[in-house]
Amino acid sequence: MQTFSGRVAAITGGASGIGFAMAKRFAAEGMKIVIGDIEAGALESAAESLRAAGAEVVAVVCDVTDQAQVDAMAQAAVDAFGGVHVFCNNAGVGGGGLSWEAPLSTWEWVLGVNLWGVIHGLRSFVPIILQQDEGHVVNTASVAGLTSAPYMGAYNASKHAVVGISETLYHEFTVIAAKAKVSVLCPGWVNTGIADSERNRPHHLTEAADASPDAVATAELMSQMMRDMISTGMNPDEVADQVFNAVRDEQFWIQTHAKTEDDMWTKAVNRRNDSVRNRTNPELNLLV
Repeated sequence: MQTFSGRVAAITGGASGIGFAMAKRFAAEGMKIVIGDIEAGALESAAESLRAAGAEVVAVVCDVTDQAQVDAMAQAAVDAFGGVHVFCNNAGVGGGGLSWEAPLSTWEWVLGVNLWGVIHGLRSFVPIILQQDEGHVVNTASVAGLTSAPYMGAYNASKHAVVGISETLYHEFTVIAAKAKVSVLCPGWVNTGIADSERNRPHHLTEAADASPDAVATAELMSQMMRDMISTGMNPDEVADQVFNAVRDEQFWIQTHAKTEDDMWTKAVNRRNDSVRNRTNPELNLLV
């Protein structure tokens, strides 16, 4: 995309973290903003902050695990601004534990937000984007979608799926000659509140019902480790800059922490890139 001023960006999980940073970045380019989030209070605060900076904003309380609520967010964007040009499928939560001990409720919650939320977003927003003269979809995955650290089975599974869906969407847009592009965002440690995403966990999927004491203890330990790592992570505004650049430059991979060959995450990304390069069909090369 080359034109941003006056156009519309919609972002799930837009009240905090990377989502809010992307909303600010697109607003700075003169875009109209639609943010959805499950936290009503944080959502309104984010909207007020964006409006104070001069942006036109619509805020919609949205649980991405519910297709009807994502549909309602998309309709609110159309009603307010006539369409959507950039859609950021960004809402996400963190949860883990040993793969065989993590309670089913954790698997259901993490996959419900991180995977089904992306599926719902695509079903709601892609048809709208395809009606525009140009558009872009950004799916937030993670470096955990390119490699597989222990104690993160549910999270890893969800993010690997988002990477796969994004690659598929890239090919589908190519096949139908769509006037839209796609990026997959694979950040490493970013200073957000994802370690505290339990605050938004629905009551019927709380761990108490089916978690063993050992599983609870492991989850608490992992949560504290995540907080320690995240506290020194990249500023979300830096990630948002990279996202904007990728949309402008029609770049598929957004690898926020791919800096040195010694970085374990970079090596994981390079292994996946090598597998793409080695495919026999050159049209499948996603390194754009």
